[in-house]
Amino acid sequence: MVFVDEVEIDVKAGDGGNGALSFRREKFVPRGGPDGGNGGRGGDVIILVDRRLGTLADLRYKHKYQAQRGGDGSSNNKHGKDGQSLEILVPPGTLVYDRVSGEALADLTSAGQTLVAGDGGSGGRGNASFATSTERTPRFAENGAPGESRSLRLDLKLLADVGLVGYPSVGKSTLISKVSAAKPKIADYPFTTLAPNLGVVRIEEGRSFVVADMPGLIEGAHVGAGLGLQFLRHVERTGVIVHILEVSGLTGRDPLDDFSKLNDELRLFSEKLAALPQLVALNKMDVPGADVIADAVEAGLAKTTLRVFRISALTGEGLPALLHAAADLVDKVRLQVPVEVPEEVVTYTLPPAERPLAVERVGDHDYRVSGREVERIVAMTDLNNEYALRRLHRQLERMGVNRELKSMGAQDGDTVRIGSAEFDYKEEDVEA
Repeated sequence: MVFVDEVEIDVKAGDGGNGALSFRREKFVPRGGPDGGNGGRGGDVIILVDRRLGTLADLRYKHKYQAQRGGDGSSNNKHGKDGQSLEILVPPGTLVYDRVSGEALADLTSAGQTLVAGDGGSGGRGNASFATSTERTPRFAENGAPGESRSLRLDLKLLADVGLVGYPSVGKSTLISKVSAAKPKIADYPFTTLAPNLGVVRIEEGRSFVVADMPGLIEGAHVGAGLGLQFLRHVERTGVIVHILEVSGLTGRDPLDDFSKLNDELRLFSEKLAALPQLVALNKMDVPGADVIADAVEAGLAKTTLRVFRISALTGEGLPALLHAAADLVDKVRLQVPVEVPEEVVTYTLPPAERPLAVERVGDHDYRVSGREVERIVAMTDLNNEYALRRLHRQLERMGVNRELKSMGAQDGDTVRIGSAEFDYKEEDVEA
C-alpha cells in the first residue's frame, strides 16, 4: 500500500545586495575617503522536514520558490541587511533529486532535518572595502552575487493514513474518486478493486492525508477467504479506518450485520487492527428510502460511541464533515507516534555545481565563455562603470580568458558572451 507522491519545483536563492559606491562628504573634511558599505547576503532556500505533514499536496500548487534578496549597502559604511531564508516544509521520508542530472541529493527522514537546496549569493563589496595604501579612492563597487538556482524533484513514499473498508460495492472506489485525484475502476460487482487505490485528500493548506480504498472484504477474510489476508495486511498499516455501510436497501443485506461481521474479521486478524480509530459512513443517502434505513443503523450503533456520518459518494452530500473528522483523527494519530530522536540530525548542504572554465566558438564571430567562477565575476561587475570594467579585464586576464580567446582565433570586433553580458573583443582588451 505504498505509492510515490511526486512534485517538481524550481528554487532560487536570494541574490546578494549590491555594494555602495560612496565617498564621505562632510563639512570641514576636505579629503573624505570611500565609505560605501557592503551588500547583504541573499537568503537560502531550505527544505525542512515537518513531522505534522503526511503528503506533498501543498507543493503541487506552487512550483517556483525564491528566497529574499540581500539589501544594498549605503554610505557611512552601512552594510545591507541579509535576505530572509525561505523554508519549504516536507514530510518525513522525502527524497530529493536534481531534475537535470537525476542525482539523489538527500534522503530526509527525521523531523527537523534540513537540506540547503539553494545557497544565497554573497553581498557585493562597497568601495570602502577596496581602499588600500596605493588605491585610496576606489571608484567602483561590486554587485551582489546571484543566488543559486536548482530544479528539483521531490519523491515521497506514502502509506495510507485512512483506510476505507466495507463489503464489495458499497461505494469505496466512488468515494475516493470524489475526494481525491485517484481514478479507480468502478463497477457493481464483487472485487472490482484488485489492488488498493490511493489518493491524497487536501483539507486546507498545510493539512492533508492519504486515503486508500481497501478491496472488498468478506466473511472469513482473516483465514484467507477471497482476497482477505492480502488486504487485511494493507488495512493494518493505516492509522484510521472509515467503515462504509450501504443504506440504499438495494443489495438486500443488513448494514448492521455487515458492520458486525467485518469488525469481527478485523479483530480476528489483529487486535491492534480492531483498536484503530474508526468512523462510520452511511453511503448512498441519495437513494429514496435510505433515510429510514439510516435511522435504524444509527440506532443500532448508538452504543458503540462511534461517530456516524450520512453521505452520498455520488453527489458529495455529507463528505466535508466526514473528511474533516477523518483529518482530526489523523492529526491525533500522528501526534501519538513517538518521535524518533536520532543521535545526530543530518543537515545536507549541497556543494556548488562545478562548472569549469570553458570557451567555445558558437558562430563565425561569436564566442561563449562559461564557468561558475567567471560568470559570477561578470555578474558582480557594474558594467556601466569604467573602473569596474578595468578591474574585470584584469580578472579575466588572470583567469586566462583572453589568452584562450586569442588562441581560438578571436579577432577585433567579435562578440564574446559571458552569462547574460555581451562584449566586443579586442586583442588587448575586452570592452562592454
